Formats: sequence, structure tokens, C-alpha cells
Amino acid sequence: MRDCTPQITEKYMKKEIIINSSPTETRIGILEDGQLVELFVERPENERMVGDIYKGRVENVVDAVQAAFVDLGLELNGFLPFSEVGENVHEFSALAERVEDEEAPPRRPGRRRRRPQTHSRNTSLKKNQEILVQITKEPIGSKGSRLTTAISLPGRFLVLVPHNNTVGISRKISDPAERRRLRMLAKSLRPDGFGLIIRTVAMGKDVQTIKSDMDNLLRTWARVEERSKIEKAPSLIHKDMGITSSVIRDLFSPDINSLVVDSRKLYGEIKRYLKEVSPGLLPKLTLYREKPPIFDTFKIEDEITKSFSRKIWMKSGGHLIFDQTEALFVVDVNSGRSISQRDHEKNALQIDLESAREIARQLRLRDIGGIIVIDFIDLQKDQNRKRLVSEFRRELHKDRAAFDLLPMNDFGLVSLTRERVRPSLLYRYSEACPRCGGLGRIPAKSTIITQIERRIQHLKSKSRQRRFVLYVHPDLVGYLTSGLKSRIRQLMLKHLITIKVRPAEDLKDEDFKLLSPRESRERSGMQAVETEKQR
Repeated sequence: MRDCTPQITEKYMKKEIIINSSPTETRIGILEDGQLVELFVERPENERMVGDIYKGRVENVVDAVQAAFVDLGLELNGFLPFSEVGENVHEFSALAERVEDEEAPPRRPGRRRRRPQTHSRNTSLKKNQEILVQITKEPIGSKGSRLTTAISLPGRFLVLVPHNNTVGISRKISDPAERRRLRMLAKSLRPDGFGLIIRTVAMGKDVQTIKSDMDNLLRTWARVEERSKIEKAPSLIHKDMGITSSVIRDLFSPDINSLVVDSRKLYGEIKRYLKEVSPGLLPKLTLYREKPPIFDTFKIEDEITKSFSRKIWMKSGGHLIFDQTEALFVVDVNSGRSISQRDHEKNALQIDLESAREIARQLRLRDIGGIIVIDFIDLQKDQNRKRLVSEFRRELHKDRAAFDLLPMNDFGLVSLTRERVRPSLLYRYSEACPRCGGLGRIPAKSTIITQIERRIQHLKSKSRQRRFVLYVHPDLVGYLTSGLKSRIRQLMLKHLITIKVRPAEDLKDEDFKLLSPRESRERSGMQAVETEKQR
């Protein structure tokens, strides 16, 4: 039962977009009623790839897996299923769902999305054939990017689909009169050989506004076609927007209460963009000017820290345990001491319902994809089991990612699969541990730099200290100080401070100490005493 439809039953939910920009990364937090539910991270060395268009060369055609592997000029070959090739590409309605999943209305209970056919297909692809493809899923671990030949170009108000002749309307536009108006408008504008998908934010927009968006996309497609004729495979033909721009384009809509950004430069860029495409949203844009870091003010930093924890505590006193294996992700619900024997069923149900809400939020926040198995506290009554699964499904419908949820089995386990578009939050923030053969993960170097900057911001907000000594593991020193525009120099220029970097053998790879000169002298003195004692 494949669900790709957000289903929000609350009459009102406060939604906010909070953007924290630094020299090393940009982070975007999506808040619902003050709680962090999604986090996007963009780093110069790890740019977003979904939406990029490549001219690739077919390396292998493997009938056994019903897919071809395409050389994109990247570290890993892309994975192109036969179902995403040529005449076998998903029908237009399925494509519309893929680009508009976040904009669908509630489904009626019991309605199921039709699964794509999975029987064997033939393909005309040949080894060494050059082909134009678009990335639909980021590479993860040893798996390359997922590809499609059904290229689409998203704009603010519509999505342009080359080599198609159909018009689609976002399902979130429920007013029949507005749907008719937009459909007639799209049909009158649609050029031959192109399909159009009208997005939710197009509601109430006039023909000139939508035409302007379409014209921009047509010019982009003309550049794609021109470059694809000139460039040799493999090569990048079109780079889609980065995460920050795409979030503004795709998610900043009238139902968002506010967008707050702490970078004056980024604030200016967003303001100019909104003036052109959605001037009505300008009052919702705010530049954050306070001293405390923006993610601290909105209590986002604490939520990010918790999201890396194996254990999550709940208000009831129970807790969740998150464990990842090679094949699947497991969540265990524990009651702790919060459940009594006097009314076990009632208490167990309350903890399970609270767990269902928190697990759904954590899956979104941690961006966990693949197979997920949840061991809820045992419930004896069938009606309580059904109520739990129903509540869990309702919470999952808030997620823009597609999912398949199965009923609770005889062992009290609930299984689901969640669409994986990009690596999980943990994977993006960490790297393989060099000391355990890659079995574990440690914070990535770029993550450590971000932590250093947050520590700088915290100390600056509490004192006038502007000179610091930074102690890090020796392996991190070169990463921080190499080059004329070194990472540590960028931090010093941004925050108008001076930092001396010192290696420290006693620190772990991921640890650091940011001290004042006086504290540094005290540390050196203590280390000298310890060295003398050892002699």
C-alpha cells in the first residue's frame, strides 16, 4: 500500500523555515508547531545532485536486475531502471506525483495507490550508447545515483516536462473552479511537445506570471538541448538549484508562517527572488539580528543533537531505541518505569501512541529510508492495535516521502518502507571511522568545523573575548589551516577574531577545545607537569 500523500488533519499548524548560513555550510530547519521535523544541509564539498541532468554513456545493460548502469563521469555509475527508459517510463500521472508529492490532499481511507508494473521489460539500450538522464535520488554509500530519462524542469509555479503533451494540476488545489481555470490556462500556454504540471503556488496567479515562469523553463531546456549536442559523454549538462534555492522554490508557500535567515547576503538574495515571483510572501521574510545563534534561539540545535542519539526519551518516561543494521532500521519502544501492572493495556496504548508520533517525526528528521521495523509495547486488544497503526499512518502522512506501511503482525511488529532520496542525516554529518575498518562512524571534518563555529558564536555572545587558541587532533590541523583561504581564516574574517591552531595528541578525532590565551597557558602548564611526573 504505497502512500505518497501528506495528510494533515489539524485545522491549523504553524510552519516555519529557519536558515543558518556559515562559510562551511548552510542548514535549513523546517518547524511544525515549534518542533524540528526536517533538516537540509548544504556544503560546498557535498552539493545536492537531485535534478541534475547528465549526458551519460551506458556501461552495462543487466537484464537480471532490469536496469542499465550509466557512466556520468562521477565516482559511481548511475542506476537506470528499464521502467525509467523511453516508452517504458512511468505514465504522466506518476511523474506528476513524483514532483508534487508534497502537495497532495488527504486520501480517502482504504484508497491505495496503484503500484507500477514490475514484470520484466525489454529495453533498446546498448553498451556505449550515449543518453540524456536526470538524477532522481542521491548516491548512497556504494550505490550510485538513481536515474530517469523522463526529464522534468521544476519552476516556481509549474513543472515543464519535455517530450510530453499532457497537463496536470496539483492535487492540493481542491477548488473545482480554480482547477478548471488553471487547466484552461495551461492548455492555452502549453507548447507542442511539452507537458505542464501546475503547482499549488500557482493558485490565483494570472496568465502572465505563469507564462513568465514557463518561458524561463523553456529557455533552460533550450540550453540543455544545445549543450547536449556539443558536450561529449560523460558530462554534466544542467545543474539544478542548490538546496537553499530549491527549498525556497518548492516549500516556501502561503501556508508557511515565516522564513527567518541569519545571513544578510542570503536574505538579500531571497528578497530579490521573492520580489520577482511571489511579492506577497515578502512580509513573511525576516533577517535574524540577535546575538545568540539562530538555531539556539529556535531550539533547533538541541533537536539535531538528539537526532544523533541512539536513545530518545519521551514525556511519558518511556524511550525509543534506534538501531541500524546492514539490511534494515530497527526501533524499539520501551516503557521504562512509566507503565503499571494495574492497567497495563491502557498505559501501554498511551505510550505506543506517543511513540508513534515521535517515531514518525524522527524518521523525517533523520531522513531514514529503506526497511524499518518497529517493536511497539505489546497490546492485547485488536481494536487497540488497529488504533495504534491508524495513528501511526496519520502521522506518516505528514511526510513528503513515499512510504509503504503494513499492518501489525502476530509478533506485535510494525514494518514499513520509506522512500530514500538522499543519505540519512547521520550519514551526511559523519564519515567512516578510520580506526575500526569503517564499521562505525565519526563526525565528518566539516561537521567539526561547524561545531567550532557554533562554539565561537556562543563565546562571543557571552563575553568580549576575541582571541582564542584552538586545540584539535593532529589529523585535523592541515584540514583547518591549508591554503590562503583556509577554513580557519574564513572563520576569523567572518567573526573578526584571531585563532591559533594547536595539535593535541590527547584529543579524539572529533574533539576540540576552544580556549582563551590564559586558559591555553594553564592547559600547557598542566600538561608540562603531567609530562614531568611521567618521567
